[in-house]
Amino acid sequence: MDHNSPRSGTVLARAGGLTALKRLGNKIVVITGVSAGIGRASALLFAEEGATVIGADIDEIQGAEVEADIREAGGMGYFVKADVSKQKDVANLFVKAKELGGVDVLFNNAGVEVVKSLPDTTEEEWDRSVSVNLKSVFLCIKHALPQMEEKGKGVIISNSSAAGLVGSFSPSYSAAKGGIISLTKALAVDLGPSNIRVNCICPGAIETPMLERVIEMQGNPKKVRERRIKNYPIGRFGTAEEVAYTALFLASDDSSFITGAVLPVDGGFTSR
Repeated sequence: MDHNSPRSGTVLARAGGLTALKRLGNKIVVITGVSAGIGRASALLFAEEGATVIGADIDEIQGAEVEADIREAGGMGYFVKADVSKQKDVANLFVKAKELGGVDVLFNNAGVEVVKSLPDTTEEEWDRSVSVNLKSVFLCIKHALPQMEEKGKGVIISNSSAAGLVGSFSPSYSAAKGGIISLTKALAVDLGPSNIRVNCICPGAIETPMLERVIEMQGNPKKVRERRIKNYPIGRFGTAEEVAYTALFLASDDSSFITGAVLPVDGGFTSR
């Protein structure tokens, strides 16, 4: 074993039986879209793993509830109301990160889905999809980088989608999520010499409030659900917690030699 590698201390600690080891101990983590679904599950898990979590969302009520849940469990959590498609809000979010010591891990999770064909999509809907799903990733990374560069290292994770890898019924969503994949690869090359790792996750259908809304919008939810599940070799949709554990792996030193990765978490959906 190379004892100078980022993981060597972790591996040795586990070998020594230190069961209380936290994979994100002393890390400052920013998670967007934190009020529900994958964002909420990730915030709770990351806090359990020792991170100080700064959650951002436009939903102030549910965001505050996530902060309270983290603190009640003995963790460190803060909520900042922010529309991450807006420069001013993102700048304010990272002022909070700076106050706490500077961001170590950024998880770009915020997203919206426009369930319309391209001819039916309005200009406003297209702009909203691209702004929330893709522009927010650009803004958050732009504001996170100075803090990571000052520390000499960092981790950036973005939630793309299986819809960014294959065609979907939502062209505006696919376009934005595909953009995240290309941005991830470009930044992995650009930021590797700065010891900043950049990866993205491509979830399939995940049991979240967003998925429920999408299914409801298509009429006859039971049949829509049954039809879509048939596309998943594993025979079910995923859970927010399963994606959260994937994000935890990418955020931790367990993935210290992984950058530029596009990781499907989709029950085999994109393998067909």
